[in-house]
Amino acid sequence: MPTLRVLYASHTARVSGAEWWLLDTLGALPDTVEPVVATPPGRLEELVHELGIRTVAIAGTDGSLRLNPVHTSRALAELGCSGLQLARWTRRLRADIVHSNSIRIAVSAVAARKLIAAPLLAHVHESLPGGRVADATLRFISRSDLVLVNSEFTRERFLRAAPRSDPSVLYNAVDLERFDPAKLGRDEARAEFGLSERTRALGMVAQITPWKGQEEAIRMTSRLRERGIDVQLLLAGTPVFVSRSTRYDNRAYDRGLHALVGELGVADRVHFLGERGDVPRVLRALDMLLVPSWEEPFGRAVVEAMVMGVPVAATSAGGPPELVRDGEDGLLLPPRRPDAWAEALEPVLRDGPRLRAMGAAAEARARHEFGLERITGQLVDDYDRLMESAHRSPPTEGRPQRAADQP
Repeated sequence: MPTLRVLYASHTARVSGAEWWLLDTLGALPDTVEPVVATPPGRLEELVHELGIRTVAIAGTDGSLRLNPVHTSRALAELGCSGLQLARWTRRLRADIVHSNSIRIAVSAVAARKLIAAPLLAHVHESLPGGRVADATLRFISRSDLVLVNSEFTRERFLRAAPRSDPSVLYNAVDLERFDPAKLGRDEARAEFGLSERTRALGMVAQITPWKGQEEAIRMTSRLRERGIDVQLLLAGTPVFVSRSTRYDNRAYDRGLHALVGELGVADRVHFLGERGDVPRVLRALDMLLVPSWEEPFGRAVVEAMVMGVPVAATSAGGPPELVRDGEDGLLLPPRRPDAWAEALEPVLRDGPRLRAMGAAAEARARHEFGLERITGQLVDDYDRLMESAHRSPPTEGRPQRAADQP
């Protein structure tokens, strides 16, 4: 079988959910796929190199597409530059597919599609808020040859903007080798964080930003303590996107969280762990993972916790209802209502056997549905489908032929 050359494109070198998806996938690709990653210099580039995979440089952008006389113009200029660079690298590498790993870089690729000598795949990991600019952006990237989305929820949002499109759902996956509760004892993990057996450990693994809901997690921790629960909250993550054009001032939000802990008198209950390279260890120490996002397109941490045998209390807005069976392997709760979360969590946290049963059910389902090998196999099938479609279509003008394609 001939090798398929895929150029993976990222608009940023900062590493968050979409970039972790890419890194996991790169490490699991079969030998029939030859990856190269186009990224701005930075952390993502470094982690790709650690996998032994080649990178090429593009400009990228940290700018927002929200209308702003300065930031929007700058972001569009940077994305235009990235598109021209993608076109040049696609030709130099003779790539078979350009896989855009975000909405922003998909805009770059579609804008330069007449110059890009390969089929375009747009991978949507986020659900843009409604509005003319967001809808126009999604309609624009629907011109890609294939659109992948990370949940049915994201698909529905995409179809509202681009009803003539036909995006395919590809759930995020979990590396079952890395996230394996059998490799680390629960007592050992809890001891590292000073957790006693009677303590109920809650946690979040997410970038520090308002919509992820760290403030709500802190407030519900305070409410649970008032209800007599011996609870500790572990917050793993840092502000990732901190440029002036980012939607939220995430550094100010981070400072506000520390101030809130003091105001509520829970400084001995809330622990800011920063960015962690040992997420499985953090999860192994928990009794329950919290995902109180205002809206969550998928929820990577949801399936990682489930695989580790940790039940999840997740927002009911977005993708988590596709992952968590309410009352069976976790809880689904309305966003931005910490009092309601505390009330729902209290009886579960007091019931050790129920917590363990929910965790076992979560692990069994997640290992069956979200294993990295299975999801990566689906991705390769999507690549094959895309290439078959491209071969049925007239060749792109000026597309360089690979040696195997030449007469």
